[in-house]
Amino acid sequence: MELALYGEDGFYRRGERPAEHFRTSVSASSRFTSALARLLGEVDEALGRPDRLDVVDVGAGCAGILRHLLGHAGPDLAERLRPIAVEVAPRPDGLPDAIEWRSTLPESVTGLVIANEWLDNVPLDVVEQTDRGPRLVEVCRTSGTERLGPPPTPEDLDWAADWWPLTEPGDRAEIGHPRCRAWAAVVERLDAGLAVAMDYAHTRTSRPPYGSLTGYRDGATVAPVPDGSCDITAHVALDACAAAGERAGANATLLTTQRDALRALGLTGARPPLDLAHSDPRAYLVGLRTAGEEAELLDASGLGGFGWLAQSVGMPLPPSLAGLRP
Repeated sequence: MELALYGEDGFYRRGERPAEHFRTSVSASSRFTSALARLLGEVDEALGRPDRLDVVDVGAGCAGILRHLLGHAGPDLAERLRPIAVEVAPRPDGLPDAIEWRSTLPESVTGLVIANEWLDNVPLDVVEQTDRGPRLVEVCRTSGTERLGPPPTPEDLDWAADWWPLTEPGDRAEIGHPRCRAWAAVVERLDAGLAVAMDYAHTRTSRPPYGSLTGYRDGATVAPVPDGSCDITAHVALDACAAAGERAGANATLLTTQRDALRALGLTGARPPLDLAHSDPRAYLVGLRTAGEEAELLDASGLGGFGWLAQSVGMPLPPSLAGLRP
C-alpha cells in the first residue's frame, strides 16, 4: 500500500487528483468549504484573533479547500491567515503564492488543521483470523493475488485486541495503529487550535467483518491491486484515532457524522419557497441548486455518513460543534 500510493511510481506521487477518480465533499459543492470557513472563523475567535492564524490542509490534493478559504477571507483575516497544503504530489500550476506547499506537517500550528479523506490513505496491514491464529495478508504487487503470511507483530495484536478483535476464521482486521500515530502527530503539533478529520469511518461496534480495503480508478470501484494504477483505501477506525489524539494532548473531543457537523455549521438542504419561483425565478433556481448540493453533502447514505473527529488543544470545541451529541 505504501509503495502503491507513495512510492516512486505511486498513485499520488504521479500527481493524481482525487476528484478525477472519486467524488469528494470538496468537489461536490463549495457549500462544504463555506461550512469550513465558518468553522475557521469560530477557531479564530476562540483563539483571540491571533496575529498569525494557520490553516493546514493535510492531504490537500489540488488545495481546493485552501483556495476557497483564502479567496473568501475578509481583509483582516486575509492579512493574518497562513494557509499550508501538506501533499506528496507536485505543487499544482496556478496555485496562489500565499499558499505554502510542503510534503510534511509543519512543526507547530496555531489555528485549524483539516484532514479530509487523508487517514483512509495512510497505509496499513491486513490480518486474517485462521484456525492457527491471526496471520498477515500478503499481496502480489502486480496481480493483487493474496496469500496468508506470518503472524502479526505484538503491536498489531495489541491494537487488534483493543480496537478490532477477531473471533471467527476468515474474519479480517485492518490494523490501524499507523493511522493512530499519524493523527497523534497532527494533534501534537497543535500549540492551540482545532484538528478535524473527515473520512469513511467505523467504530468498534460496527467494524466490517471482512474489512473495507478497496480501490478507485476513473470513477469506478476496482480491485485494490497495489501496482500504482489506482487509489487504495480502507475505512478509518476513528474511535481509535480519537484515543490516540487524547494521549497526544487533545483536551476536548467530538466524534460525530458529517451530516450532523455540517447541519450544525448552517447547511440545511432546504428547498427555497415556491413563491420565489414567481417573484425571482433566477434566485429560485440558485436556491434549488444550493439545496441539491447541500442535500448531497448531508445524505446519511453518502457523504453525510462520513465520520468527523474534532479535537482541540488550548481551546474548547467551537460553539457550532460543542452542542452536538457525541
